[in-house]
Amino acid sequence: MKILKSLFKLLVLPLSLLLILSGCGFPGLGGNEKQTIKVASMSTTEQQIMAYMMKGLIEHDSNLKVEIINNLGSAAVTLNAMKRGDADISAIRYNGTDLTTVLGNNAEKDPAVVTKKVEQEFNDRYQMHYFKNYGFADTYAFMVTQEYAKKHNLKTVSDLKKIAPKMTVGIDQIWMNRKGDGYPGFKEQYNISFGKVYPMQIGLVYDALQAGKMDAVLGYSTDGRIGSYDLKILKDDKQFFPPYDASPVATNAILKKHPELRPIIQRMVGKISLKTMQRLNYEVDDGLAEPQAVANEYLKQHNYFEGSDK
Repeated sequence: MKILKSLFKLLVLPLSLLLILSGCGFPGLGGNEKQTIKVASMSTTEQQIMAYMMKGLIEHDSNLKVEIINNLGSAAVTLNAMKRGDADISAIRYNGTDLTTVLGNNAEKDPAVVTKKVEQEFNDRYQMHYFKNYGFADTYAFMVTQEYAKKHNLKTVSDLKKIAPKMTVGIDQIWMNRKGDGYPGFKEQYNISFGKVYPMQIGLVYDALQAGKMDAVLGYSTDGRIGSYDLKILKDDKQFFPPYDASPVATNAILKKHPELRPIIQRMVGKISLKTMQRLNYEVDDGLAEPQAVANEYLKQHNYFEGSDK
């Protein structure tokens, strides 16, 4: 009998201590440990800036902790991470890309139609909520130097037609054979075919244009080097490129589990203009600042979008 009592004490004491420690909230033992939200980000500068901005805002205005899953290779990889439950939120998704590349629909020019289709189909197919856009769109854009634009009187993409056969143009390498909004479709709609076309890594096109190695390039409208190099963006007067509005996307499951997330993410809607995104990108790409530092400084300057403190 004494042996049984001794064994009972040996078992009860560790269990009691475990319960006490758990009640104190030690890491890994329950209690008040913060729950973690996982935010997926691609490798581009603006994706990383917006991921850290979301992290800063969520952690400032809730009791949640945020982990960033960084440098994912494509929109498809990011989506699959969310579908598997490896990520809860996508820092940025571009509605025009999702409409054609992810959802497999035909390209659509009307921004309102694109927004409606993407929001509805992401909810129906993937049980994800597509928020309204941040306030900027990262679209493809043809650009030239100011001197070249003045010399040839260039304001729109259509203006390139008269000199296109003699032009050397650098383009994003994935655009060359892209269906719908790629080079083949561009040639058909604008009836323009450039003399020489060089597929390049997107980060190199701006330097090539600035150095005089290209007459024009196809880049991204939010890149900070557009402003720093004083490049001229030509208006897409035939509206060939579909809208690429940038929005955060969250799974319905995480919004249901943590309803406090919805109003926090909603505060980011409409807060970042195209000029602002260009400047923030420039601070990282040319100023060599860390994306997290740029994001946190912007949040502080704007009082965390006037969110309420915890």
